[in-house]
Amino acid sequence: MKQIIRIGTRDSLLAVAQAELLQQHIRTNHPEYEVVLVKMKTTGDRILDRNPYEIGGKGLFVKELDMALYENRTDLSVHSLKDIPMDVSEDFPILGYSHRETPWDVLVLPQGCTKRDPDRPLGTSSPRRRIQLTQLYPDCEIRSVRGNILTRLKKLDEGAYGALVLAAAGLCRLGLEHRISEWYSCGQMVPAAGQGILAVQGSKDFDRTVLEGFFDRDAEWQALAERSFVSAMGGGCASPTAAYASIDGNEMTLTGLIASGQGCETRKGTITVPKQQAEQAGIRLARKLLSEVESDNRKRR
Repeated sequence: MKQIIRIGTRDSLLAVAQAELLQQHIRTNHPEYEVVLVKMKTTGDRILDRNPYEIGGKGLFVKELDMALYENRTDLSVHSLKDIPMDVSEDFPILGYSHRETPWDVLVLPQGCTKRDPDRPLGTSSPRRRIQLTQLYPDCEIRSVRGNILTRLKKLDEGAYGALVLAAAGLCRLGLEHRISEWYSCGQMVPAAGQGILAVQGSKDFDRTVLEGFFDRDAEWQALAERSFVSAMGGGCASPTAAYASIDGNEMTLTGLIASGQGCETRKGTITVPKQQAEQAGIRLARKLLSEVESDNRKRR
């Protein structure tokens, strides 16, 4: 009888598609295992009438999956890295990071439209996106939108919004690239830390040999840099924070963005280091930007 590996995942179409990437990898490379998905709805999936950043943030989308690991109902969990809080259990660490799908945010228009209707709101629930969109479109109403990708697209196509801003990675993984109308560069919209990367979480004693080949070393360097930046900023998701690390050979350039002033301004900076210094880079850049914000605050006083 085959040994079973149970992979925990949210039950949304995107989350399942992402978990299936790991499931297929193990099945292909280790046919001696039976790999099953354990689908569950998280607190963040159930609460749709309030902004998650106001009632618990990122933890709302992983709590049930974490509990399944603790109770030995699953062996692994697959997450979008950007959904994982900065503090991760030492007993159930992140075991590795997938190859990164495109990290950028994109503009999605209603089907059949070629231009954004400026009289209809722009939909996003992310404080990070909201503050950057306010700078890109100062005269546009930004309105919250909740639900999974298909739910959001349905609301868009029914006329509730003039456009949505979504992560390209999710659309690409669902085969919905054709819905993308405009790509935002890092200069326009710094993505969320870890956007486009999948993280596999499990027991520290889990036999990682079955995961070999699924993980990507450069994605790990990027994840470490971006998450260390957010962590050094306090790790809070209610305050807009963004980070993206690009890698060219052995060199990494980290871009970080934080809210400043009364939360309606941003401050952005970059740092370039050897990629092996990923975590230190995040800390150094966060300290630099915090120092600049504090200097600005003193000048205002």
